[in-house]
Amino acid sequence: MNDDALYHIGFGKNDLGSSPPLIALLSGDPERARFIAQEAEGVTFEKNLSENRGLNSYLARLPNGRAFISATSGMGAPSLSIVVNELYQVGVRAVLRVGTSGSIQPDVKMGSIVITRAALSRQGAADDIAPNEYPASANPFLTMALVNAARELKTDWHIGITASVDTFFEGQERSESSANKNLLRHLRGITDEYRALGILNFEMEAGTLFKMGSVYGFAAACICGVIAERTQSENPDLEAKARAVRDAIRVALRATETFDEEYLNPRYWR
Repeated sequence: MNDDALYHIGFGKNDLGSSPPLIALLSGDPERARFIAQEAEGVTFEKNLSENRGLNSYLARLPNGRAFISATSGMGAPSLSIVVNELYQVGVRAVLRVGTSGSIQPDVKMGSIVITRAALSRQGAADDIAPNEYPASANPFLTMALVNAARELKTDWHIGITASVDTFFEGQERSESSANKNLLRHLRGITDEYRALGILNFEMEAGTLFKMGSVYGFAAACICGVIAERTQSENPDLEAKARAVRDAIRVALRATETFDEEYLNPRYWR
């Protein structure tokens, strides 16, 4: 660990070499972050950056030579906000979340992927970044790189609005699979309300990530594999999860490779 290592992520600018990466792929699951860097097809693993506090981070390179960081954000927006803040401090200017989610629309099937263009942000961490009414929107150029990659790779993909909430059980109106069977009144029927608003899926980080991107001045985007169909069941499907995560990783890596870093200049989108 170098002397400039940041407290939570456990590494600093001096660990990134003379041409530090501008892009980070962020996964809630440490194993997914490791897989992206060490086992994903076409990726050259360079080194472990840190396994500090369970926030594993790796340096890797794409076939075109572009370096990137694959890092763990932990579960939920508060943890993500810490990791992203420190990634920005070491020079990262694009953060692409590669996650999982449950769909709430009948045409968004398990095993597909959702590319988020904006989030309904119901997150305390996001409100610490900017007011509740501040838009939580993805960077348009990085989002289109995801769309183009999904089309090129012929995956089952959707693009739309995501409900980004703080809790997996109560906040996503899970009661059958939760220890808590007594949801607060304002959460009862919330899934039906969101479905009527055209929202595609639930997840737990994008709203905060998008607000941070706009406020800090970096490009933020999100792609999630659909591992549950909330129109059918509260429970994830492990077979669908494997397929959806595989495709989300493939699309994210292709978008990272093809994204024109010129668009990281805030003059294009701030």
